[in-house]
Amino acid sequence: MIGFYDYTVILTYISFASSVSGIFCATTGHLRWAIFFLAFSGLCDMFDGKIARTKKNRTEDEKSFGIQIDSLCDIVCFGVFPIVLCYQLGMRSVGGMVLLIFYGLAGVIRLGYFNVMEARRQMETDEARKYYQGLPITSMAIALPLLFVVSPLLHSPLAFKVILHLLVAVVGALFITNFRLRKPSVREVILLVGVTAAAVLVILFAWQGWWKLVRGM
Repeated sequence: MIGFYDYTVILTYISFASSVSGIFCATTGHLRWAIFFLAFSGLCDMFDGKIARTKKNRTEDEKSFGIQIDSLCDIVCFGVFPIVLCYQLGMRSVGGMVLLIFYGLAGVIRLGYFNVMEARRQMETDEARKYYQGLPITSMAIALPLLFVVSPLLHSPLAFKVILHLLVAVVGALFITNFRLRKPSVREVILLVGVTAAAVLVILFAWQGWWKLVRGM
């Protein structure tokens, strides 16, 4: 079998499987569960790099494979999946579809650039990255669930759609904007995970008003 098979890529593959499940949910109208799978994929992505670095005897080929497979899965998990989800949520006008194409293209450009720069960095040092260059593509796994949590407060499907369009445009633009963003510490990652998990639980079990709002679009 071709490929490299060890525990360092397990979370990446779980994240991919979660996102494909979420795409199935989004296309069949199970939007709350789609949000759950998006957030779960983001959770896996937060820790896959840390797990990979625990294997100290990785060959250069294994490291390179890890970089490539991570980005290939990321474009499905946090590029294609959010596009499908946002389309199902109402971004079906010409303008909305243009924004979704821009978002996806920005994600592809970001990940391609990341692959080039990360391969170079790993040849120079084994240290973990301390900064992101531009906004990580994983960010949509936090931004969308949080938007859905506050959506019942908007009391208007139109307001939700406007904010959703703005969110996609801004996040896509930040993917390819050249700025440095400090990587979160372990404590900050735990906080992000906790907030996102709470948001997903609210969506799934608490606010039926959210579901009525989405269905009314």
